Amino acid sequence: MVELGHVVVLSGGLSFEREVSLRSGRRVAEALRGAGVEVVMRDADAGLLDLLAADPPDAVLPVLHGAAGEDGAIRHVLELMEIPYVGARPDACRVAWDKPTAKAVVRRAGLRTPEAVVLPKEVFHDLGASSVLRLVVRRLGLPLFVKPSKGGSALGAAVVRDEAELSAAMVGCFAYGDTALIEQYVEGTELSVSVIEGPEPEALPAVEIEPARGMYDYAARYGDGDTAFYAPARIGDHTAQAVAEVALAAHRALGLRDLSRTDLIVDETGEIFFLEVNVAPGMTETSLLPMAVQAAGLDLGVVLRELIVRRCLP
Repeated sequence: MVELGHVVVLSGGLSFEREVSLRSGRRVAEALRGAGVEVVMRDADAGLLDLLAADPPDAVLPVLHGAAGEDGAIRHVLELMEIPYVGARPDACRVAWDKPTAKAVVRRAGLRTPEAVVLPKEVFHDLGASSVLRLVVRRLGLPLFVKPSKGGSALGAAVVRDEAELSAAMVGCFAYGDTALIEQYVEGTELSVSVIEGPEPEALPAVEIEPARGMYDYAARYGDGDTAFYAPARIGDHTAQAVAEVALAAHRALGLRDLSRTDLIVDETGEIFFLEVNVAPGMTETSLLPMAVQAAGLDLGVVLRELIVRRCLP
């Protein structure tokens, strides 16, 4: 086994997802220590750069959720410091972080994604919210799924089944971002497919998500355990292979590396719809990538250690 010096697990930050990031960081640090890696946890704060400069790590594993952790900014700073890190490079992060852009990229790669309208808050202010929303419903129909164009953990997201609910959904969306992505809502089986890179990218078993309240929102992700997860998903071999191929195609089309998680819906006809991709998947006790690792018969700490060795040592 290649000997590593110390590895920094970077978590926390100041996004809306700070607490989730800290939980992810603690889980990753524990897993890596169990795999024999010396780990130091650091927050993304004003003292970080001085700490990294004073004691440069062999590698950084960013487990930052939200803007700075997923839009490529922190990773760009790590590159300026010439510190190796696990995960997608800044340019790819920026594309994946912007959901409408990511949808356009994967659509060009031949993947199907729900039809959508992308509108900034200013359009509703300048042109009149009710008039604009009527046009959206006329174009996309109902039900709809509303979410910020950037962000994670389903913050600001809502399913809209009645036109009267749309205005409130937009208000909730704009609390977390200035631009809304309004998609046709696809009924079906909700899946998450994680990709881990070895010599080649490999899709792990799909995880099926069955929230008790009908939507996989923040509470369902990190709350009191009323969401059912099935790993591997309760889908046939043909569908399992198909969703793996979609996740791999999205990973490659978006130029990602090391690890990613693609969220999908399979409708009642078997059609697969790409929803979004995550370059910094959650690593908490209820997160999907660790479930997929376990379903594959792998150890999370060993998987992460191998990513670090492959990416960060010559």
